[in-house]
Amino acid sequence: MTKYDWLLLGHLLAAFLFLCGAIVAGVLHWLATRRARPSEVALLLGLVRMTVPLVAVGSLAVLGFGLWLVDEAGYGFGDGWIVIAIVLWFVSVALAGPAGKRLGHARELAERLAAEGDQPSPELHRAVGDRTALVLNYASFACLVAILVLMVFKPGAG
Repeated sequence: MTKYDWLLLGHLLAAFLFLCGAIVAGVLHWLATRRARPSEVALLLGLVRMTVPLVAVGSLAVLGFGLWLVDEAGYGFGDGWIVIAIVLWFVSVALAGPAGKRLGHARELAERLAAEGDQPSPELHRAVGDRTALVLNYASFACLVAILVLMVFKPGAG
């Protein structure tokens, strides 16, 4: 295998980790919005928390391998599809951070309510279904999908 092949493999594995981690986190959050008992919500949001290192490692590795591939493959760092992908990567990461903080507060509330009797709470339901967190997460994921499309089709690449 050539150096390019190894870099591409690393890039693809990192992209898989990044994207799959984000999907798992999203599904767990979605499941948490459908639970009423604080203990169940706390469990599901606790599992979301466990995906964060996978997403973080995947996101950094995909960027690193991607930039290395640009150089190795002879693409230009000023090529439009590369610039857009990098900008989308930063936007995705920037959106996911605040969404994660909001869900972290919901998890803490669920843990507290679980310890205090584990009864359903309108406050917890609102916190888990926080529209701002949902919009930020959906927008972050949309950026990931757009990056994937750019990487597959490389519009404008010769």
